[in-house]
Amino acid sequence: MVTLMSQENMVALVSRTGRHLQRYNKGRRQVVGCIPYRYKITNQTSIEDAGDLEVLVISSQKGKGMLFPKGGWETDESKIEAASRETLEEAGVRGIIESELGQWSFKSKSHDTYYEGFMFPLLVQEQLDFWPEKNARQRIWMSVQEAREVCQHLWMKEALDRFVSRLTSQQSAEEQATPTCAIS
Repeated sequence: MVTLMSQENMVALVSRTGRHLQRYNKGRRQVVGCIPYRYKITNQTSIEDAGDLEVLVISSQKGKGMLFPKGGWETDESKIEAASRETLEEAGVRGIIESELGQWSFKSKSHDTYYEGFMFPLLVQEQLDFWPEKNARQRIWMSVQEAREVCQHLWMKEALDRFVSRLTSQQSAEEQATPTCAIS
């Protein structure tokens, strides 16, 4: 018996490796990543307070701390494609990538070199049971405050702050745009 499966739900269980396709800008390796997030209440679309929001962090491959998924932006893909690929490979989640949070320059903790990093929010729609780096990393859902405490990179903490600020200001704008009706 043959079972047909949709390729849409299939994931290659091998991460891309090597540096031959890596992008560089003025000698700085370019990396992209995501802040995967979800709302605690199903079908929720905004935050009442930061406690309604959870973010997904992953362990470092070297086992020294937690971070958001990120990795090299390669010459054969867009920034968004690279962010999506890295998040799938490292954290095993897929979803909707939202507009870029910003660009950061940072020095590698393990190499004496500088990087240029870009981060995006990713609203998680699917969490896979099997993904390329499942055996190399742990993934943990936690509150924004917990993630801020455990994240090992200052630039990622800044991206998280920018993300929460964006959500909060969007919520305020939506509340101000909602017409009120007074009955006299």
